[in-house]
Amino acid sequence: MKCVVCTLFEHHYHWGVAVLVNSLCQAGFQGTIYAGFRGPLPPWAEHQVRLLEPNQWEMQVSPDVRIHFLRLETSAHFTNFKPDFLLQIEPMASKESDAVIYCDPDIVINTNWRFVDDWLSCGVALCEDVNSPIGENHPKRIGWRRFFKPLGHELEFHCPEYANGGWIGLRWEYRKFLLVWQELMTQMAIALGGSDIVGIEGGRTLQTSYGFANCFDKTDQDALNATIEACPDLPVSFLKGDAMGFLDGQALLPHALGPSKPWRRRYLLEALVGCPPNMVDRIFWNKADSPIHPFSPAFVRAKRLELMVGAALGRLIRRA
Repeated sequence: MKCVVCTLFEHHYHWGVAVLVNSLCQAGFQGTIYAGFRGPLPPWAEHQVRLLEPNQWEMQVSPDVRIHFLRLETSAHFTNFKPDFLLQIEPMASKESDAVIYCDPDIVINTNWRFVDDWLSCGVALCEDVNSPIGENHPKRIGWRRFFKPLGHELEFHCPEYANGGWIGLRWEYRKFLLVWQELMTQMAIALGGSDIVGIEGGRTLQTSYGFANCFDKTDQDALNATIEACPDLPVSFLKGDAMGFLDGQALLPHALGPSKPWRRRYLLEALVGCPPNMVDRIFWNKADSPIHPFSPAFVRAKRLELMVGAALGRLIRRA
């Protein structure tokens, strides 16, 4: 199955994009990575790209992998722009692919691409969030149903799994899922007061609740899970929380949650206060230096040494 991958980034998240691309190449992915962004091109790409048309550039990473950069003009927080971006690239991407994956720039691929390809044949590919599962009559799910029913969407309980918004893969034949997700996001944004409102760092936040029982405090993620209930005719294929490193097990798609990203962490200082590096950090730096070289070789070696020392300190020091 031919697949394209897309991501959204701004500010320092370009470091994550570079390592995401490295991990895709190392996994065996072949094809185009569509990268939507605000601001300047990443420093590791600005001298490697060729202009395609205004606000669009291409970087050839390897003979089989290229990045298509698209500078975006939107006031939406990028976490709320995911279905819009997937539908925006569809006219281009669907000509070269059977399927599309959205992947946050703080995720890396830690499995072979054959597994991902097989997974995409099973339905809409999602990963359980750290807060999963959420039962049928949880106030969050009740809140979604009460909100969307008057707007024309009858939600039906599908499964207790609650998906993380950092990863979604689907075949283009399931584009209905993207259209519904986009519509639910739009309706939610109107109710909250704008598409730049999010329950996380980096956007406008509300002092009041995010709907009934805070049912929209994770905006894109809550709308994504409401979309599962709004599309009961579409198959959904979940991986458990270990896939993103939230539980013990094999982290196929390790996801660096929270504001402290691997490229910004100071491992020795953090280990001294009881916050040692974790598996996600180790996997990130293992994939940080090829085929794109966003960091100097000396910097990567230093980070890997920090990881080793930080892990050793972590075995001796525990946060109170």
